[in-house]
Amino acid sequence: MRILFIGDIFGRPGRNIVRERLSELVRDHNIDLTIANVENAAAGFGITPALAQEFFDAGIEVQTTGNHIWDKREIMDYFHSADGDAGNPAHRLLRPANFPPGMPGWGFYEGCVRNLGNVPYAVINLQGRIFMASNDDPFRTADDILKKVSAKVIVVDFHAEATSEKIALGWYLDGRVTLLVGTHTHVPTADERVLPNGTAYITDVGMSGPYDSVIGVKKEIVVNKFLTNMPVRFEPASSGAKLCAVVVDCDEHTGKARSIQRIMLEQHEHAG
Repeated sequence: MRILFIGDIFGRPGRNIVRERLSELVRDHNIDLTIANVENAAAGFGITPALAQEFFDAGIEVQTTGNHIWDKREIMDYFHSADGDAGNPAHRLLRPANFPPGMPGWGFYEGCVRNLGNVPYAVINLQGRIFMASNDDPFRTADDILKKVSAKVIVVDFHAEATSEKIALGWYLDGRVTLLVGTHTHVPTADERVLPNGTAYITDVGMSGPYDSVIGVKKEIVVNKFLTNMPVRFEPASSGAKLCAVVVDCDEHTGKARSIQRIMLEQHEHAG
């Protein structure tokens, strides 16, 4: 079984390059399951129901998020509209599972890969606590969810700031999940590997968005903020789009990863 995980889709540039390159990625790498982090898809801050549906229509089966999930207020209504309807696509748009109890939405999803004879899989979304909001413990939250999940193929998106926290969770879950991919920092790391007990790992898959920027935001704005320390309104950059992702090959019967490949693609020359 082959899994594609696309890093943080940022604004229109990120949406455009994913739209442009996704089908060839799926074809060239024989992908069976596509997952993407989409929390920055709406102009760099949040996700809307319409954009979520656009990604589903494009073939992204499960969408993960993080600390920007509530930036677009309509997403709360989107989650509430799916309460009691397990087949609603909103269940495949995740928010971190270790957010406080009672919040809208879902922190993990279980599905089946139809083209492989309905092989079961699960996707878990967690958020870190170092240099971020103080939510519930992601380590123990992962333990609790894994007790409920019967699938062998399990993907974890750990949306976290600190590399140490991401690496620690990778070791903690080694052998219990297929892939632990870090998101949030928007900078791809070069430490992809399969850990000793069969979990594919990367500290951060990187951003799918405008790289002529400071992690997606217009560089002039951010440089000025560092120079003056004055409050500014962040605006998404528009150029230098790249798509960052990883492809993981795994045994669908055991859930163990065989390999992980890091990918960074640019737009085709004709693309605007």
